[in-house]
Amino acid sequence: MTSALLPTYARCHLAFERGEGVWLTSTDGEKYLDFGSSIAVTSLGHAHPHLNRALIEQAQKLWITSNLFEIPEAEAFAKRLTEATFADLVFFQNSGAEAVELTIKMARKWNTANGAQDRFHMITFEGAFHGRTLATLAAGGNPKYLDGFGPRMPGFDTVPFGDLDAVKAAIGPQTGAILVEPIQGEGGVRVGAPEFIRGLRALCDEHKLLLCFDEVQSGIGRTGKFFAYELYGVAPDILASAKGIGGGFPLGAVLATAEAAKGMGLGTHGTTYGGNPLAMACGAAVLDVVLAPGFLDDVARKGLLLRQALAGLVGEHPDVIAEIRGESLIQGLRLRVPNADFAAAARAEKLIVIPAAENVVRILPPLIVSDDEIREGVRRLGAACRHFEIPPAHGDKQGANT
Repeated sequence: MTSALLPTYARCHLAFERGEGVWLTSTDGEKYLDFGSSIAVTSLGHAHPHLNRALIEQAQKLWITSNLFEIPEAEAFAKRLTEATFADLVFFQNSGAEAVELTIKMARKWNTANGAQDRFHMITFEGAFHGRTLATLAAGGNPKYLDGFGPRMPGFDTVPFGDLDAVKAAIGPQTGAILVEPIQGEGGVRVGAPEFIRGLRALCDEHKLLLCFDEVQSGIGRTGKFFAYELYGVAPDILASAKGIGGGFPLGAVLATAEAAKGMGLGTHGTTYGGNPLAMACGAAVLDVVLAPGFLDDVARKGLLLRQALAGLVGEHPDVIAEIRGESLIQGLRLRVPNADFAAAARAEKLIVIPAAENVVRILPPLIVSDDEIREGVRRLGAACRHFEIPPAHGDKQGANT
């Protein structure tokens, strides 16, 4: 079949027509356990009844009026986000890349407002992924994604992730901010050490820099906290969120302190669809569930169960799995076999996992996954591991017993 779609994805030959909870049904009727969540997007799983009701009820009233008018749903949703976080102000967009783009603009504008327009540089980190716009690609610094798009946008100084001494050495007269993912998702589920993240906060305070977190993948409950910054006991000045915040509906948000946002006055930024009532209804429904008493504690408990079960896999399949990385329900398996081949083997076992850098596959089940579904997912991961193991020779005693 010849596709009319731009060929920018190496899609596998699999399509889905329905989803319910942690399960997807393919167009040929096969059921798959979804441990990818559309790359951490379907935070409440598929067809969550509360999310469905919220979307349908709002769709029957009003879809969009534009930001030329007040949007009460956006006002209410922003207030809930500020009450649950460090932030004083929120701006809504449609995606993670847009949220990080505004984070970059806001940090630059803050320095300009302080009379330091030359301080437009950001320190960023190797292995980061911040989006596909020209600015967010420059911030990520990956040559693979930058190739062919002209000169890299200036203003981003990339250093090794986790190396606080390298950060100190990179701070110069043009440095105005630091941009970091506390957990690098695309980069291979690399978790920032507490001393590193806290050290970044201390350096920003010392040098009067803004600390900006990209929590597009790690936020909205995935770590057992509303946002991952809570794990470290420090708060950023600006935070980019997306993916799970809409539960599957396109939605991004930038959260900021009033101080960090002080340069963003009338006309400095805008969006056509950001903050529309449909997106706000979905985001509010996600918060209803995620911020309900006990929900995040249960995510943390299930994350521990998942981690323990994955640790058992390492012992059973040491020739396939080299290492476990992650926090709660964002876990990664660093493999000794090609991660794309492993993801294909998992699909053969009717399980969805997501490849990442450093030969890692990500384990990202919806936050509503049950204990039994975690155990079943790990069982299928074990079956995928066996695709790469040499079976016992014919007549071997162990083989005869199995």
